[in-house]
Amino acid sequence: MLARPISVCFPFVGDEIGGSHVSAVRFIQALDRRFVRALVALHVVDGPLAGYLTERGIPFVRAPARPFPGRNSQPAAALRGLRYTIRALAPLTHFLKENDIDLVHTNDGRIHAVWALPARLAGARQVWHHRGDPDARGVNWLAPLVAGHIVTVSRFARPQRPLVDVSRKLSVIHSPFDVPSETCDRSAARAMLIEALGCSSETLFLGYFGVLIERKRPLDFVEAVAAYVRRYPEMPVMGLLFGAPGTESPELGQAVTQRAEALGIGSRIRLMGFRSPVEPWMQAIDILLITAVREPFGRTLIEAMFLGTPVVATDDGGNPEAIEHGVTGLLVPPEAPERFVEPVHSLLTDRGYRSRITRAARECAYASYGVETHARELMAIYRVLLSGQEQPRNIQRNSDQWTVR
Repeated sequence: MLARPISVCFPFVGDEIGGSHVSAVRFIQALDRRFVRALVALHVVDGPLAGYLTERGIPFVRAPARPFPGRNSQPAAALRGLRYTIRALAPLTHFLKENDIDLVHTNDGRIHAVWALPARLAGARQVWHHRGDPDARGVNWLAPLVAGHIVTVSRFARPQRPLVDVSRKLSVIHSPFDVPSETCDRSAARAMLIEALGCSSETLFLGYFGVLIERKRPLDFVEAVAAYVRRYPEMPVMGLLFGAPGTESPELGQAVTQRAEALGIGSRIRLMGFRSPVEPWMQAIDILLITAVREPFGRTLIEAMFLGTPVVATDDGGNPEAIEHGVTGLLVPPEAPERFVEPVHSLLTDRGYRSRITRAARECAYASYGVETHARELMAIYRVLLSGQEQPRNIQRNSDQWTVR
C-alpha cells in the first residue's frame, strides 16, 4: 500500500461537454483528498469544460501538447490523430513523471489512446473508462493490451470483440448521480420555463437533453414531436432540445431547425442550448424523450427518474438496463419516431398512470444509483491496481485507509 495519497491524472480534450464529462467531474468532486490527489489536464483550456470545472472550483492545468486535432472520421484525419499521438508521447510522458502520477484515468473517447503509452512509459497504470460504443476499436484493440483496468458504464458497453481476454480486468460501474434536493419545486420550474419561452401556460413540453450528435438522434426527436402533432393536433405540445451541437456534427443544430420547418412544426421546436444546472429545466418538462441508439448509459434518463419526470426511451443500448418497461418508464423500438406517440399520449392524459411510473422510477433511482457507491467501487480498482493484483476481490474501507483483502 502507498504511504501517501494516490496521484491520479484525469486528462480531457476540453472542447465539448456532455454526460460523460459530467459523470467524470462528479467523481472527481467526490474523491477524498486524504487518499487521492487529483490532477485535471485539459488540451483545450478555453473551451466549455474549462468553464464547467471553474464553476465547480476544480483546478486544472494545460496538457503539455499541441492543440488537439478535430474530430473527423476521414482517413486523413485519422492519420493526423496518429501523428498527434506520436508527437505527444514525449511531453505527456515527461508531464506524468514530473507530477509523480500513479494512475491515469481516461474518460474521453479521444483521450484514451493519446495517453495510453505515456502512462505506461511513465510507470503509471491506466484506468480506461469506456462510455461509448461496445464496437469501438480502441476498447477492443488497444485497451486489452495497455490498460490496467477497463471500466464500462453498462453491460451493453462492454467490449464486444476484444483482441485478448479482458474478463480479469473489466468492471461495469454505473455513472454517479447526485440525489436532488427535496425542496425542488416543479411548479416553479415550469413557470420559469413558460416565462423564458413566452408561451401559453397550457403548453405541454417534451424534452431532449444531451449533446446534439448523430448517435442521440436529435432529428428523430423532431420526427417524434411531428408524429404526435399529426395524431393529436389539439394537444398544445412543444419539443425542447437542451444541449449544444457536438464537435463532430456542428451542423445538427441547423438541421434540427430545418427538419422542423419541413415538417410544419417550426414554431413547436426550440433549441435551448446547454443549461446548467440542468435539474430545474428537466423538472419543467412533462416527458423526457430519449431517441438515442446504442447509448451506453445515458445520464439524463437517471436524472429524470430522480426528479419525477417520466421517460420514454428507445429499447436499445443501455436503456433497458435502467428502465423496466411499464414500471419505471416506457421503451419503444429504436429509429421509429412514430412509436413514441401513444406512450407519450398516455403519460400526458392519464395522471394516475404517470404518477405510478414516476413514483416507481424515483424509488428505483434512489435505491440503485449514488455518488458514494460509484466512488467506492472506483477507489477499490485504484487500490487493487497499485497493489499488483489482477482484479478486485474483497475490498473494504477501514476508518483511516483502504485495504485489499
